[in-house]
Amino acid sequence: MSRSAHPAGPRHGDVLPEGHYQAPPADLNALDPKVWSRTVARDADGVATVAGIDVKTLAAEFGTPAYVMDEEDFRSRARAWRDAFGADADVYYAGKAFLSKAIVRWLHEEGLNLDVCSAGELVVALAAGMPAERISLHGNNKSADELEHAVKAGVGHVVVDSYEEIERLAAIAARHGVRQPVLIRVTVGVEAHTHEFIATAHEDQKFGLSLTGGAAAEAVRRVLGHASLELRGIHSHIGSQIFDMAGFEVAARRVVGLLARIRDEHGVELPEIDLGGGLGIAYTSDDDPREPAEIAAALADIVRRECAAANLNAPRLSVEPGRAIVGPTAFTLYEVGTVKPLEGLRTYVSVDGGMSDNIRTALYDAEYSVALVSRTSDAEPMLVRVVGKHCESGDIVVRDAFLPADLAPGDLLAVPATGAYCRSMASNYNHALKPPVVAVKDGAARVIVRRETEEDLLRLDIG
Repeated sequence: MSRSAHPAGPRHGDVLPEGHYQAPPADLNALDPKVWSRTVARDADGVATVAGIDVKTLAAEFGTPAYVMDEEDFRSRARAWRDAFGADADVYYAGKAFLSKAIVRWLHEEGLNLDVCSAGELVVALAAGMPAERISLHGNNKSADELEHAVKAGVGHVVVDSYEEIERLAAIAARHGVRQPVLIRVTVGVEAHTHEFIATAHEDQKFGLSLTGGAAAEAVRRVLGHASLELRGIHSHIGSQIFDMAGFEVAARRVVGLLARIRDEHGVELPEIDLGGGLGIAYTSDDDPREPAEIAAALADIVRRECAAANLNAPRLSVEPGRAIVGPTAFTLYEVGTVKPLEGLRTYVSVDGGMSDNIRTALYDAEYSVALVSRTSDAEPMLVRVVGKHCESGDIVVRDAFLPADLAPGDLLAVPATGAYCRSMASNYNHALKPPVVAVKDGAARVIVRRETEEDLLRLDIG
């Protein structure tokens, strides 16, 4: 698969044509390190372990389904991004991928900043001790209350996304007697190689202010016209789950072009540029993501080259990895409930979760891997579709995979690379209870987000 490929692609029929499937893997018991967190292995009995704890023990103590997060893997990936970009750039973890108080503390301790896009995310960030000046607030429709909260807290940036927001924020900042630093989110017209629903830099979408239509230049004029706003730079984000750097090169060239026009029109050289996030991870063995050091070198080179051509001082670069840090660090642990062979088609394997804990397959046609983790097996491979327990035919966790033919109710399956957007987008569909997030490190496990209870459901339903 090329680096421009992605796990979110065009929909296909329920029954794929013969020859579509690749051959089964040579070893169904192998756990490809590309898609699993770094401490995952099998013990002498063939049971999968993470950070030295076997999955049977985790299932017995915490139940299933459960998101199991490898803390050291998360920290090491955060450090890799921080070290790759160095002291002359900023790494903002994109909290929308997954956020909790424990995550915020890990980020703070590893020296990363934090990007939030709602009052709820901001509340969690502040409650967990992230310094406000290291927080950036995003969002295409921030309410007056959200902006008020951000200004009062003293967030480092507000990324403005509309003319209305500029006026709203300026009035709030003036009322509080502060000069609020802002970035302007621009739409650069780049068609990222990803699913339509996670591409965010083409013209026909809700985010940003258009470069080609002149809205970005007008936003610059409006921000500079407010004494209560400090224009720090330009923000661009071209999409998510991207492997190809070509889109970032085009985006950087267009953003730097805007910086040059701002200098020429207003006599101001803006000191910051944020190229967003969206770098992809491996959901399957076919995916080929780039390493942080490679990404950092490529982006820094692009910005330096474009600024030199425009006779600009190179601004401070910011990036916003979310999925690239947290995605590979977790897997979802399920118990098999039913195994239903369909003659001539495939076998449906139903687990005790589904679209309530992972909506991405239904939403984006995302592809995942899956493995039998409570034991090994020498049985022949069988083509399966791993599905959930919800009353929807689209309740699919893994669309196409091979598992051992002796799979049975009570076996444990794990789906890797579910750290990003699974718990964040989890729902109570069919009044399902959201699973816990269990952090593991050095042979110990602890709950960092507890499982919902029936009492939680009833507490919200006031009748």
